[in-house]
Amino acid sequence: MSSTRLVPETRCMADDELSADDAWHTLRRHGGWHLLRDAFIRFRYGDAFSHSRALALQLCLAVVPFLIALAGLISDLGADEGGLVVADTVIALTPGASDGVVKELLVDSEQTEEAGELALALGLLTGLVALTTTMAQVERGANRIYGVERDRPALWKYTRAAVLALTAGAPALVGFFILVGGGELGRSMGRHYDWWGPSVGLAWDVLRWPLSLGLTVFAVAVLFRHAPRRRQPGLSWLLFGAGFSTALWWLASVLLAGYVSYSDAFGATYGALTGMMALLLWANLTGIALFGGLAFAAQLEALRIGEHEPAEPDRWDPDRDADPEHADPAHADAQTDTNAAARAGGVDDDRAGTLVRGVPAPRTRGKRLTDAVGSGGEPRDG
Repeated sequence: MSSTRLVPETRCMADDELSADDAWHTLRRHGGWHLLRDAFIRFRYGDAFSHSRALALQLCLAVVPFLIALAGLISDLGADEGGLVVADTVIALTPGASDGVVKELLVDSEQTEEAGELALALGLLTGLVALTTTMAQVERGANRIYGVERDRPALWKYTRAAVLALTAGAPALVGFFILVGGGELGRSMGRHYDWWGPSVGLAWDVLRWPLSLGLTVFAVAVLFRHAPRRRQPGLSWLLFGAGFSTALWWLASVLLAGYVSYSDAFGATYGALTGMMALLLWANLTGIALFGGLAFAAQLEALRIGEHEPAEPDRWDPDRDADPEHADPAHADAQTDTNAAARAGGVDDDRAGTLVRGVPAPRTRGKRLTDAVGSGGEPRDG
């Protein structure tokens, strides 16, 4: 459920009114702490914590098949240099008891090669399907944060999600793999390839950070621009929310990777499940960072158009509903209907009134849009 206010669309405004400079002036005029507070309220009442957990599950279901595909690639490459490099990288990406499994995959046999080809094909296929559902979950969470109560129609939603899986999801995963396993990849290349000398290794250690950051920024920008079911402003306006989301994600990923790598307690606690627990934590932090940036961008756009309140007011006042002089007429009508139905079912009025007083008054048409899906003229049956 979401009780955030609908963010009016601003794309019809002139380009000079939706530039990065205008976003910066809006941010300075309203204050950074004020915007952060309202963005958190929009995040919370948009049920973004629940959407983050759902996104984390979908993301894990996408990452694990891709790791299986990497394991299948090890079997295809065998014990040559390429297979050893991929094996070292997989071990770095899956801390815990994965060494023995990886060594078995390096055995050069016909059975291992066939199993590797099957794992590679099925891992890639399953990973793409799971990544598509992940992008669909991003759309759902983004819509609720912007106050859009319905997603796109199913066919259009999952078609767009499949495109986003290739254009945004895949670059984001590559950026994550470079961030977490890039160091071991460079060291393994230096051990197994003569042309990978100290100078090349140093260049890789320096360039892998901006490369990972660039892939992440690109993926986040694409999601911010195309995931919500509304006409989004230009990328320059979305830059602040995308930058906020990227900074949160990068910080969480680096801190988590460092903790898992250098803390003996984490591995000792979870043992063979160390890699899976680290993946679950990272996926949940990824969802919070992504939807947090979306809430920031949504509230900034709402402030620009003059919509200051991030969420609908709380209409439940038990004391007010209990007072007959101040009771909401809609709630009174609901109680009358409930009493009539209760009498038909053999329940007395006092008991029925007790039951209905525990329910908040329903929203009326005059107080809230009944079906806010943006003003883009898209179909409303999604």
